Amino acid sequence: MTTPRPLIAVDWGTSSLRGARFDNAGRLRDQREFPRGILTVAAGEFPAVFEQCFGDWLQQDSDGLCLLSGMVGSRQGWQEAPYCPCPAGFAELGQHLLWLQAGRMAIVPGLSVKLSDGLPFDQHDVMRGEDIQIFGALSLTGLENATVVLPGTHSKWAEVAHGRVLRFRSFMTGEVYALLRQHSILSRTLPADAPWHEDGFVHGVRLAQHTPSVLSSLFATRTLALFDTLAAEQHASFLSGLLIGEELRAMAHRQASPILLVGNSTLTQRYQCALQALGLPAQRLGDEATWAGHLALAKHL
Repeated sequence: MTTPRPLIAVDWGTSSLRGARFDNAGRLRDQREFPRGILTVAAGEFPAVFEQCFGDWLQQDSDGLCLLSGMVGSRQGWQEAPYCPCPAGFAELGQHLLWLQAGRMAIVPGLSVKLSDGLPFDQHDVMRGEDIQIFGALSLTGLENATVVLPGTHSKWAEVAHGRVLRFRSFMTGEVYALLRQHSILSRTLPADAPWHEDGFVHGVRLAQHTPSVLSSLFATRTLALFDTLAAEQHASFLSGLLIGEELRAMAHRQASPILLVGNSTLTQRYQCALQALGLPAQRLGDEATWAGHLALAKHL
Protein backbone atom coordinates (compact mmCIF):
# COMPACT_ATOMS: atom_id res chain seq x y z
CA MET A 1 0.00 0.00 0.00
CA THR A 2 1.57 3.26 -1.10
CA THR A 3 1.64 6.23 1.29
CA PRO A 4 2.55 9.85 0.56
CA ARG A 5 5.47 9.66 3.00
CA PRO A 6 7.63 7.01 4.69
CA LEU A 7 5.90 5.69 7.80
CA ILE A 8 7.12 4.76 11.27
CA ALA A 9 4.35 2.71 12.91
CA VAL A 10 4.52 2.16 16.67
CA ASP A 11 2.30 -0.15 18.71
CA TRP A 12 2.88 0.81 22.36
CA GLY A 13 0.84 -1.34 24.69
CA THR A 14 0.68 -2.14 28.38
CA SER A 15 3.46 -4.74 28.35
CA SER A 16 5.35 -4.31 25.07
CA LEU A 17 6.63 -1.75 22.57
CA ARG A 18 6.82 -2.61 18.87
CA GLY A 19 7.76 -0.58 15.85
CA ALA A 20 7.87 -1.04 12.09
CA ARG A 21 9.39 1.18 9.42
CA PHE A 22 7.94 1.41 5.91
CA ASP A 23 8.96 3.29 2.77
CA ASN A 24 6.36 5.25 0.80
CA ALA A 25 5.67 2.18 -1.34
CA GLY A 26 4.48 0.37 1.80
CA ARG A 27 7.51 -1.95 1.88
CA LEU A 28 8.69 -3.06 5.31
CA ARG A 29 12.22 -1.85 5.94
CA ASP A 30 12.80 -2.73 9.59
CA GLN A 31 11.09 -3.98 12.75
CA ARG A 32 11.95 -3.71 16.42
CA GLU A 33 10.40 -4.91 19.69
CA PHE A 34 11.23 -3.99 23.29
CA PRO A 35 9.91 -5.04 26.73
CA ARG A 36 9.06 -1.39 27.42
CA GLY A 37 5.30 -1.36 27.78
CA ILE A 38 3.77 1.79 29.25
CA LEU A 39 3.77 0.30 32.76
CA THR A 40 7.59 0.24 32.70
CA VAL A 41 7.88 3.93 31.78
CA ALA A 42 7.73 6.60 34.46
CA ALA A 43 5.75 9.79 33.91
CA GLY A 44 7.71 12.22 31.78
CA GLU A 45 10.08 9.58 30.41
CA PHE A 46 8.14 8.61 27.28
CA PRO A 47 10.03 10.98 24.94
CA ALA A 48 13.36 9.60 26.16
CA VAL A 49 12.28 5.96 25.76
CA PHE A 50 10.96 6.66 22.27
CA GLU A 51 14.18 8.42 21.31
CA GLN A 52 16.24 5.52 22.60
CA CYS A 53 14.18 2.95 20.67
CA PHE A 54 13.29 4.77 17.45
CA GLY A 55 15.07 8.12 17.39
CA ASP A 56 17.45 7.02 14.62
CA TRP A 57 14.49 6.12 12.40
CA LEU A 58 13.08 9.63 12.77
CA GLN A 59 16.44 11.15 11.86
CA GLN A 60 16.86 8.93 8.80
CA ASP A 61 13.28 9.59 7.56
CA SER A 62 13.27 13.35 8.02
CA ASP A 63 10.17 13.71 5.82
CA GLY A 64 8.38 10.71 7.31
CA LEU A 65 5.23 10.34 9.39
CA CYS A 66 5.14 8.58 12.78
CA LEU A 67 1.87 7.13 14.14
CA LEU A 68 1.64 5.65 17.64
CA SER A 69 -1.28 3.43 18.64
CA GLY A 70 -2.30 1.53 21.76
CA MET A 71 -2.19 2.42 25.45
CA VAL A 72 0.44 5.10 24.80
CA GLY A 73 -2.56 7.42 24.42
CA SER A 74 -4.12 6.47 27.77
CA ARG A 75 -3.93 8.43 31.02
CA GLN A 76 -0.98 6.24 32.01
CA GLY A 77 0.75 6.83 28.66
CA TRP A 78 2.76 9.54 26.97
CA GLN A 79 -0.18 11.92 26.71
CA GLU A 80 -3.90 11.24 26.97
CA ALA A 81 -5.57 11.26 23.56
CA PRO A 82 -9.35 11.81 23.87
CA TYR A 83 -11.31 8.96 22.30
CA CYS A 84 -12.86 9.34 18.86
CA PRO A 85 -16.62 8.66 19.21
CA CYS A 86 -18.35 6.11 16.98
CA PRO A 87 -19.51 5.86 14.28
CA ALA A 88 -16.00 6.40 13.00
CA GLY A 89 -13.91 5.74 9.91
CA PHE A 90 -10.59 7.09 8.70
CA ALA A 91 -11.91 10.63 8.37
CA GLU A 92 -13.07 10.82 12.00
CA LEU A 93 -9.98 9.03 13.31
CA GLY A 94 -7.71 11.42 11.43
CA GLN A 95 -9.53 14.43 12.86
CA HIS A 96 -8.96 13.15 16.40
CA LEU A 97 -5.23 12.44 16.15
CA LEU A 98 -3.22 13.94 19.01
CA TRP A 99 -0.18 15.57 17.41
CA LEU A 100 2.98 15.41 19.51
CA GLN A 101 4.89 17.12 16.69
CA ALA A 102 2.72 19.01 14.23
CA GLY A 103 2.41 17.12 10.96
CA ARG A 104 5.14 14.72 12.04
CA MET A 105 4.25 12.51 15.02
CA ALA A 106 0.76 11.69 16.32
CA ILE A 107 -1.03 9.38 18.75
CA VAL A 108 -4.01 7.48 17.33
CA PRO A 109 -6.82 8.16 19.83
CA GLY A 110 -8.80 4.93 20.07
CA LEU A 111 -12.61 4.72 19.91
CA SER A 112 -15.53 5.19 22.28
CA VAL A 113 -19.20 4.32 21.97
CA LYS A 114 -22.34 5.04 23.97
CA LEU A 115 -24.29 1.92 24.88
CA SER A 116 -28.07 2.01 25.18
CA ASP A 117 -28.58 -0.64 27.85
CA GLY A 118 -31.44 1.10 29.67
CA LEU A 119 -29.43 2.62 32.54
CA PRO A 120 -30.47 6.05 33.89
CA PHE A 121 -26.98 7.37 33.04
CA ASP A 122 -24.67 7.21 30.03
CA GLN A 123 -22.74 3.96 29.69
CA HIS A 124 -19.64 3.93 27.49
CA ASP A 125 -17.28 1.36 26.02
CA VAL A 126 -13.75 2.11 24.81
CA MET A 127 -10.84 0.60 22.91
CA ARG A 128 -7.24 1.62 22.22
CA GLY A 129 -5.09 -0.21 19.69
CA GLU A 130 -7.88 -2.51 18.56
CA ASP A 131 -9.17 0.30 16.33
CA ILE A 132 -6.01 0.14 14.21
CA GLN A 133 -6.34 -3.66 14.03
CA ILE A 134 -9.95 -3.36 12.84
CA PHE A 135 -9.06 -1.02 10.00
CA GLY A 136 -6.06 -3.17 9.16
CA ALA A 137 -8.26 -6.27 8.94
CA LEU A 138 -10.61 -4.46 6.57
CA SER A 139 -7.66 -3.34 4.45
CA LEU A 140 -6.21 -6.86 4.24
CA THR A 141 -9.51 -8.54 3.36
CA GLY A 142 -11.00 -5.82 1.19
CA LEU A 143 -14.22 -5.95 3.23
CA GLU A 144 -16.26 -2.88 4.13
CA ASN A 145 -18.94 -4.71 6.11
CA ALA A 146 -17.93 -7.18 8.81
CA THR A 147 -18.09 -8.19 12.42
CA VAL A 148 -14.55 -7.90 13.76
CA VAL A 149 -13.79 -9.90 16.91
CA LEU A 150 -10.59 -9.17 18.83
CA PRO A 151 -10.03 -11.84 21.52
CA GLY A 152 -7.93 -10.94 24.52
CA THR A 153 -8.01 -10.08 28.19
CA HIS A 154 -10.89 -7.78 27.30
CA SER A 155 -12.36 -9.08 24.04
CA LYS A 156 -14.03 -6.68 21.60
CA TRP A 157 -16.87 -7.25 19.11
CA ALA A 158 -17.10 -4.45 16.56
CA GLU A 159 -19.82 -3.92 13.96
CA VAL A 160 -18.43 -2.36 10.79
CA ALA A 161 -20.50 -1.03 7.88
CA HIS A 162 -19.23 0.84 4.83
CA GLY A 163 -15.75 0.92 6.33
CA ARG A 164 -16.82 2.63 9.56
CA VAL A 165 -17.07 1.22 13.08
CA LEU A 166 -20.71 1.73 14.07
CA ARG A 167 -20.59 0.26 17.56
CA PHE A 168 -18.71 -2.29 19.65
CA ARG A 169 -18.87 -4.11 22.97
CA SER A 170 -16.19 -5.41 25.33
CA PHE A 171 -16.16 -8.67 27.33
CA MET A 172 -13.79 -9.36 30.24
CA THR A 173 -13.58 -13.00 29.18
CA GLY A 174 -9.82 -13.45 29.39
CA GLU A 175 -9.52 -11.71 32.73
CA VAL A 176 -12.39 -13.68 34.28
CA TYR A 177 -10.84 -16.93 33.02
CA ALA A 178 -7.52 -16.06 34.67
CA LEU A 179 -9.21 -15.13 37.95
CA LEU A 180 -11.27 -18.32 38.06
CA ARG A 181 -8.35 -20.53 37.09
CA GLN A 182 -5.96 -19.02 39.62
CA HIS A 183 -8.04 -17.75 42.54
CA SER A 184 -11.36 -19.62 42.75
CA ILE A 185 -12.44 -23.00 44.13
CA LEU A 186 -12.25 -24.25 40.55
CA SER A 187 -8.48 -23.78 40.51
CA ARG A 188 -8.02 -26.83 42.75
CA THR A 189 -9.09 -29.18 39.96
CA LEU A 190 -7.45 -27.34 37.03
CA PRO A 191 -3.92 -28.65 36.34
CA ALA A 192 -1.61 -25.71 35.65
CA ASP A 193 0.14 -27.42 32.75
CA ALA A 194 -2.89 -29.07 31.10
CA PRO A 195 -2.78 -28.86 27.28
CA TRP A 196 -5.73 -27.57 25.31
CA HIS A 197 -8.36 -30.20 24.49
CA GLU A 198 -10.76 -29.38 21.68
CA ASP A 199 -13.43 -31.87 22.80
CA GLY A 200 -13.58 -30.46 26.34
CA PHE A 201 -13.58 -26.93 24.98
CA VAL A 202 -16.48 -27.60 22.58
CA HIS A 203 -18.46 -29.25 25.40
CA GLY A 204 -18.15 -25.98 27.32
CA VAL A 205 -19.10 -23.84 24.32
CA ARG A 206 -22.24 -25.89 23.71
CA LEU A 207 -23.27 -25.99 27.36
CA ALA A 208 -23.09 -22.18 27.48
CA GLN A 209 -25.79 -22.02 24.79
CA HIS A 210 -28.33 -23.99 26.84
CA THR A 211 -27.99 -23.03 30.50
CA PRO A 212 -29.85 -20.13 32.19
CA SER A 213 -26.66 -18.29 33.16
CA VAL A 214 -22.90 -18.70 33.01
CA LEU A 215 -22.94 -18.18 36.80
CA SER A 216 -24.72 -21.52 37.02
CA SER A 217 -22.86 -23.41 34.30
CA LEU A 218 -19.46 -22.44 35.75
CA PHE A 219 -20.20 -24.73 38.69
CA ALA A 220 -20.26 -27.62 36.25
CA THR A 221 -16.47 -27.32 36.15
CA ARG A 222 -16.50 -28.25 39.84
CA THR A 223 -18.94 -31.14 39.49
CA LEU A 224 -16.99 -32.61 36.57
CA ALA A 225 -14.25 -33.36 39.09
CA LEU A 226 -16.60 -34.60 41.79
CA PHE A 227 -18.23 -37.19 39.53
CA ASP A 228 -15.29 -37.90 37.18
CA THR A 229 -17.46 -37.17 34.14
CA LEU A 230 -14.64 -35.53 32.17
CA ALA A 231 -10.92 -36.24 32.29
CA ALA A 232 -9.12 -33.83 34.62
CA GLU A 233 -6.76 -32.63 31.88
CA GLN A 234 -9.80 -31.32 29.94
CA HIS A 235 -11.28 -29.22 32.76
CA ALA A 236 -9.37 -26.02 31.93
CA SER A 237 -10.41 -26.27 28.27
CA PHE A 238 -14.01 -26.85 29.37
CA LEU A 239 -13.89 -23.68 31.51
CA SER A 240 -12.43 -21.71 28.61
CA GLY A 241 -15.20 -23.01 26.36
CA LEU A 242 -17.88 -22.01 28.86
CA LEU A 243 -16.67 -18.41 29.03
CA ILE A 244 -16.06 -17.97 25.31
CA GLY A 245 -19.36 -19.74 24.67
CA GLU A 246 -21.16 -17.22 26.90
CA GLU A 247 -19.57 -14.41 24.88
CA LEU A 248 -20.80 -16.01 21.67
CA ARG A 249 -24.27 -16.53 23.10
CA ALA A 250 -24.48 -12.79 23.74
CA MET A 251 -23.15 -11.72 20.34
CA ALA A 252 -22.79 -14.36 17.63
CA HIS A 253 -26.50 -14.85 16.90
CA ARG A 254 -26.77 -11.16 15.96
CA GLN A 255 -24.13 -11.31 13.25
CA ALA A 256 -25.20 -11.37 9.60
CA SER A 257 -21.93 -10.06 8.14
CA PRO A 258 -18.63 -11.96 7.71
CA ILE A 259 -16.76 -12.55 10.96
CA LEU A 260 -13.08 -11.61 11.17
CA LEU A 261 -10.99 -12.81 14.11
CA VAL A 262 -7.95 -10.62 14.74
CA GLY A 263 -5.10 -11.10 17.20
CA ASN A 264 -3.06 -13.75 18.98
CA SER A 265 -3.05 -17.02 17.01
CA THR A 266 -3.83 -19.18 20.06
CA LEU A 267 -6.87 -17.13 21.01
CA THR A 268 -8.22 -16.66 17.49
CA GLN A 269 -7.92 -20.42 16.95
CA ARG A 270 -10.09 -21.03 20.01
CA TYR A 271 -12.70 -18.53 18.91
CA GLN A 272 -12.73 -20.01 15.42
CA CYS A 273 -13.27 -23.45 16.93
CA ALA A 274 -16.12 -22.13 19.09
CA LEU A 275 -17.79 -20.39 16.15
CA GLN A 276 -17.47 -23.52 13.99
CA ALA A 277 -19.16 -25.54 16.74
CA LEU A 278 -22.13 -23.17 16.34
CA GLY A 279 -22.04 -23.38 12.54
CA LEU A 280 -20.52 -19.92 12.02
CA PRO A 281 -17.50 -19.55 9.70
CA ALA A 282 -14.79 -17.01 10.53
CA GLN A 283 -11.54 -15.81 9.00
CA ARG A 284 -8.43 -15.36 11.16
CA LEU A 285 -5.78 -12.63 10.94
CA GLY A 286 -2.74 -12.00 13.12
CA ASP A 287 -0.33 -9.20 13.97
CA GLU A 288 -0.16 -8.17 10.33
CA ALA A 289 -3.46 -6.34 10.88
CA THR A 290 -1.75 -3.80 13.15
CA TRP A 291 0.76 -2.66 10.54
CA ALA A 292 -1.86 -2.79 7.79
CA GLY A 293 -4.03 -0.46 9.89
CA HIS A 294 -1.20 2.02 10.33
CA LEU A 295 -0.49 2.00 6.60
CA ALA A 296 -4.16 2.42 5.72
CA LEU A 297 -4.58 5.36 8.11
CA ALA A 298 -1.40 7.03 6.78
CA LYS A 299 -2.73 6.68 3.24
CA HIS A 300 -6.04 8.31 4.14
CA LEU A 301 -4.70 11.23 6.15
